[in-house]
Amino acid sequence: MMQPQDLLVYLVTDRDLCLGRSLEDVVAEAAGGGCTMVQLREKHADTGEFVALARRLHTVLRPLNIPLIINDRVDVALAAGVEGVHVGQSDMPPADVRRLMGPDAIVGLSVETEAELDAAQSEPVDYLGIGPAFPTQTKKDVHGSPWGAEGLARAVRYSALPLVAIGGVQPDNVPEVARSGVAGVAVVSAICSAPSPREAAQSLVRAMRENGR
Repeated sequence: MMQPQDLLVYLVTDRDLCLGRSLEDVVAEAAGGGCTMVQLREKHADTGEFVALARRLHTVLRPLNIPLIINDRVDVALAAGVEGVHVGQSDMPPADVRRLMGPDAIVGLSVETEAELDAAQSEPVDYLGIGPAFPTQTKKDVHGSPWGAEGLARAVRYSALPLVAIGGVQPDNVPEVARSGVAGVAVVSAICSAPSPREAAQSLVRAMRENGR
């Protein structure tokens, strides 16, 4: 089962942002730097490619006890034998994800508004990805306004589920995000596009821990 510490620094992948490096290399570097969870997000890969990539990343992460989460695709997660699935509001309902993945899988759900945060409290999920924390160019399909550090703190006080802040999270704002009380930060470009993904992950872990997590 997922431990709260697993959420501390959560890498969400984007091959287009990896500066020409292989995703396996970037993920391995991030894992070496202390990244605690990885979500494989692939919007354009066909199913066979997606499964093969998931299996390769799982080979890297499993010996390190770092969970691999698949964005949206329960079939890919099951085929690759990974630890969990993360869905959005328009994806498969969390109850169906839980039924298919089983009681021990990690299931996450994205929320963008206070109404979605409220409704998610009764869902059979392990954590919520809340965003956008700040304005972001990485995810262009978000509909909610940025929460900001104060909004995140309010959400933490309200939610019975652990929250992971995503959207516009960069090294310079991680301290205030950590002080909001969220369980972790989810980042894309801050690691994928860093000159050294290992050093970027180390810096994010340090900033989270030094500011109360």
